[in-house]
Amino acid sequence: MAASLGNVCCNQLPLTARKISRISSYMSSSEVSSLSVASLPRRALSLCPFPSCPAVGWLLFRAQGAGQFHPGPWRSLSSGRRRFNAASLGLQARIRPFPLLIATGGGYMGYDQYGRYKDRELTKIGIEVPPRIANETQVALYKTIPTRLLSRAWGRLNQVELPTWLRKPVYSLYIWTFGVNMQEAAVEDLIQYRNLGEFFRRKLKPAVRPVCDSHCVISPADGKILHFGRVRNCEVEQVKGVTYSLETFLGPHTWAEAINSTIKPSNEEDSSSFQDLLVTKEGNELFHCVVYLAPGDYHCFHSPTDWRVAHRRHFPGSLMSVNPGVARWIKELFCHNERVVLSGEWTHGFFSLTAVGATNVGSIRIYFDKELRTNSPRYSKGSYNDFSYLSNNNQEGVSMRKGEHLGEFNLGSTIVLLFEAPHDFSFNLKAGQKIRYGEPLGTVSQDGQPERHFLGGNGLN
Repeated sequence: MAASLGNVCCNQLPLTARKISRISSYMSSSEVSSLSVASLPRRALSLCPFPSCPAVGWLLFRAQGAGQFHPGPWRSLSSGRRRFNAASLGLQARIRPFPLLIATGGGYMGYDQYGRYKDRELTKIGIEVPPRIANETQVALYKTIPTRLLSRAWGRLNQVELPTWLRKPVYSLYIWTFGVNMQEAAVEDLIQYRNLGEFFRRKLKPAVRPVCDSHCVISPADGKILHFGRVRNCEVEQVKGVTYSLETFLGPHTWAEAINSTIKPSNEEDSSSFQDLLVTKEGNELFHCVVYLAPGDYHCFHSPTDWRVAHRRHFPGSLMSVNPGVARWIKELFCHNERVVLSGEWTHGFFSLTAVGATNVGSIRIYFDKELRTNSPRYSKGSYNDFSYLSNNNQEGVSMRKGEHLGEFNLGSTIVLLFEAPHDFSFNLKAGQKIRYGEPLGTVSQDGQPERHFLGGNGLN
């Protein structure tokens, strides 16, 4: 009977209490009282992967109660459910966290990509799909990725001089991957670019980007139009359906005095009035435009209009990707990322240009600002650093002409324009369209009169 019980134990693990009771009903009291560990078949115990299973524990408990159990090498088995002998489990029941994590993460990513694929298919047939917004946990997990450290490492790698024989294969692979048009480059010979940084910051031939003179605002860079329009309720759309706070993006209104006394400084915390503080002239409204620079685009940016820059505010922050897919996923993405806000005025009032950093784009360079250092370890997230271009010797700030070189990224990123203009200002754009530096963004028509252009210093001519 003991042999049959041993076979049951090894073949039907784990046994429930009801099964154990059923087995015991076949044994007489004399069989139970005479039962000992030694009576269990050695082969049954050796084959049983769970020597602490309920059946074995029950037999040992009854044998111990009959006084026939002697402590020895089987003592660990007498604990039954109370003691778990991990060493005896072997490889059969061991939990492997890494494969489990990979399987779970892969399954989630597959499910998420399938959902995005369905959304794209619905969009193709004209059905509007609401954006999938990341929750706080997903954003926090994304921020745990050391993007700032990786971007600094990438920046140093960009400055490593490549051997002459390696330059053409490396640059050709990049050109093929991102569709770079090298016929527009001032230097078409790939061997002349000593490192990746020089290749990314390549200059264009003067004739390939004519600046439009008939419109007051031009595109500051090559890229894709993510969104444009009027600012409503102090909220700006980074893509359709996903917004960010204007006050969070620009920061406190303490810089107004540095720009012009006509821009009303305020210490009020009411964000509903922040938009009104930026509008300096009656009848004007606040407009915005977002231009995304892909890795294959021309990486320099230019002045979008005639204006003067009076103030710079640098926000250290994360360096999450700013491609359109992520912009639809993370609310207030541009407020999380590192950015440099240039503020000033143009002929119609307030004007600002913001260069937003991204993954591997921690380095934002402004040509006339030698003091600016972005993605630096000395700056902590959540703070900002102000710098005024006004001084006793310079009461006008930095005057910029339309189309003039303003700055550069080390890779693709985003430019955000926020500016004041008359209510009849109109954009000549479509969301999602490709645009090149120098092409028109919009203009103002005032009773058929030509626009007056801001020269800086003396105001209007």
